[in-house]
Amino acid sequence: MSTFKPTSSQPVLVIAGPTATGKTSAAVHLACLHGARLVSADAMQVYRGMDIGTGKAHPAVLKNYPHACIDIRDPDEPFSAQDFARIADREVAGVGPTLLVGGTIFYIRAFLYGLVHTPPANPALRRELERLEDPWRALKEVDPALAARLHPNDRVRILRGLEVFRQCGVPLSALHAADKARLRHEATVVWLDRDDLRQRIDHRVDRMMERGYLDEVRSLLDAGYGPHLKPMQSLGYRHLAEHLLQGTDLEEAVRLTKRDTWRFARKQRAWARRQPGWKRLEASNREALLQLARDLWENFV
Repeated sequence: MSTFKPTSSQPVLVIAGPTATGKTSAAVHLACLHGARLVSADAMQVYRGMDIGTGKAHPAVLKNYPHACIDIRDPDEPFSAQDFARIADREVAGVGPTLLVGGTIFYIRAFLYGLVHTPPANPALRRELERLEDPWRALKEVDPALAARLHPNDRVRILRGLEVFRQCGVPLSALHAADKARLRHEATVVWLDRDDLRQRIDHRVDRMMERGYLDEVRSLLDAGYGPHLKPMQSLGYRHLAEHLLQGTDLEEAVRLTKRDTWRFARKQRAWARRQPGWKRLEASNREALLQLARDLWENFV
């Protein structure tokens, strides 16, 4: 893929970080100060009806500060990193600064560097792989590097890794490693984090339950969005769906949601450490983030 330069001369700022670090509030504040367009780089916030569990901003905030890539698909409709990059490209081409905010590193990398070319989906092979008793263990045998980066419950990416290996005989992780990943967009990427993240995650899940998280999952199931769908397999939704459909104890479902969210946050941190050039900031140091944005956009405000 040839290097892609945005038609806009405005610098791009990316605010990334694990869940519960306050990325959205920081991004909205910067958008207010600098008139930046906002793009959500969160793989689950694209889906309508998945509001509480994905941590979307309040509807009033989204009305005043709309984010591209929020509420643009139903839970049974596909959305890929390529789709995200295409929308983000369009936003960057507009007038004024652009701010990407979210924790889906795969989306951010797709925007910055593009995607590795892999074999197309093979429905017949995918059906065969879905019958495996333990897909993650099977992936570990043929692509241990990829398996190490994926949660055993990340079924979609696990099956894709197996599918690619079966089709071309090369681990997907090796294809990524061989890719030159030439830069498509010049951007400043800030990784926000917090020392007390685990406690914040636990508190956030409790607040979500108080706000009606369980009712949200029930409404999705009642609307026909079954537990087999990719969004319904995401953090929290899967465990709460098991409570509603299989009778899993609610307290246990909440505990597992907190546990898996913390585990995912740790993986996000590990992925971020491997990204060259990303700036690390303590999320509570709001002034440092404000100064960085001023330095980046001072000639365009």
